[in-house]
Amino acid sequence: MSSPRATLVIAGTATFLALVVFTTPLATLPSTATALGAGPEAQAWILSSMSIGLGVALLSVGALGDDLGRRRVLVLGAAVLAASSVLGALAPNALVLVIARILQGLGAAALVACSQGLLGHAFPAGTPAARTASSVWGASLGAGIAAGPFLAAGLDRVVGWTGAYWTAAVAAVVLAVITHRAVPESRADTPRPIDLPGVLVLAAGLAALLAGLVEGRSGFARPGVLALLAAGVLLLALFVVLERRRAAPMLDMALFASPAFVAATVGALATGMGIIASTSFLPTVVERGLGSTAMVGALLLLAWSGTSVVTALLARRLPAAWSGRLLLAGGLLVVACGQLLLLGLAPDDAPLSLVPGLVVAGAASGIVNSALGREAVASVPPGRGAMGGGANNTARYVGSAIGTTVIAVVATRPSLGGGAAGLVAGWNDALPVLIGFSLAGAAAVATCRPRRVRTPVTTG
Repeated sequence: MSSPRATLVIAGTATFLALVVFTTPLATLPSTATALGAGPEAQAWILSSMSIGLGVALLSVGALGDDLGRRRVLVLGAAVLAASSVLGALAPNALVLVIARILQGLGAAALVACSQGLLGHAFPAGTPAARTASSVWGASLGAGIAAGPFLAAGLDRVVGWTGAYWTAAVAAVVLAVITHRAVPESRADTPRPIDLPGVLVLAAGLAALLAGLVEGRSGFARPGVLALLAAGVLLLALFVVLERRRAAPMLDMALFASPAFVAATVGALATGMGIIASTSFLPTVVERGLGSTAMVGALLLLAWSGTSVVTALLARRLPAAWSGRLLLAGGLLVVACGQLLLLGLAPDDAPLSLVPGLVVAGAASGIVNSALGREAVASVPPGRGAMGGGANNTARYVGSAIGTTVIAVVATRPSLGGGAAGLVAGWNDALPVLIGFSLAGAAAVATCRPRRVRTPVTTG
């Protein structure tokens, strides 16, 4: 197996594994909650805790991968994922499982960010091979979401809820060993010193912000929630100030003057706030609002994520003249159309009525995922691909946390009276907000036009 091909296989597998682990609680939450005695608040944390680990670490580990070696950091991330999965399998209570899930997010962040950095090094931007690599990476993202709930549900039935965690631990160890042997090391040509203040302040700011969003789903008026959100905003503002003043920042703020970087970041943020948040809450609506089962919810997610796998792989055949900005803006617009088809749900509707909207949104999501995978690396300076991937996916998971909080607060507000009818009515009330996020993202990306370079006029 040639080195570029080995890199592509490892990068796709690493991303696939990260998303399988991420989706595990969607299928195992009922049995997990029963085994650990987890109430509603603890269940919310079990579902959301890995997002905190991912959001906190993606940018930092991406930057570290560029400077210390992308293969090295990916292998280290796989080791962290393996150890934290064992901790999750042995968890005696919900608190330990939440800690394990946060640590799983830290490990998975290295897999996602460094896999993009490895691809950016092995497949230079602007080449046909880079288009193929980004399509495979985008497909692996959707495949992990598609397969995760089924693998977890199957293992839950055979060996219990811990089966998914033991399997993840073994898979992470195998991934680490094969990556170390099969993938050549790569790093930036001019490594930067580690930006320790930036790493710590960014991690603390994102952790406080995301924790505040999770806690806020039970009410934002509580002092603890307000303190977390305020601390998160202040620390992130401090991060911007620090990065502007450092000679070698982890995230160069000048990148936000680049239309391509802004388009990729806004596209990822809108993806998280829109369709990812919608599909994250959908299994709850299907089970508690339509009275169906977790397996039916997983099948519905497959209509979205499975379709995205197909279109992500086909994205490499789209005309090369179609810019990343066009694909992102058009894709988000079609995603919004798919979300629109999910509106108008009634408690007596069959779950199959949701399939057309999920297929439409999934088809567009595959194009968006492929374009984001390519633009995240191409929009940053050469040698900073893992940092670019980390920044892009940070936007995606922070957006997901925001969108999921919005839909949870709106759809479960006390004035709806609770019960199946109340939850379905809440879904219909909240979904237009998430559709608005997708549309706003499409509009914002469309405005990120590359600057025209003026050629000076000379006179003879």
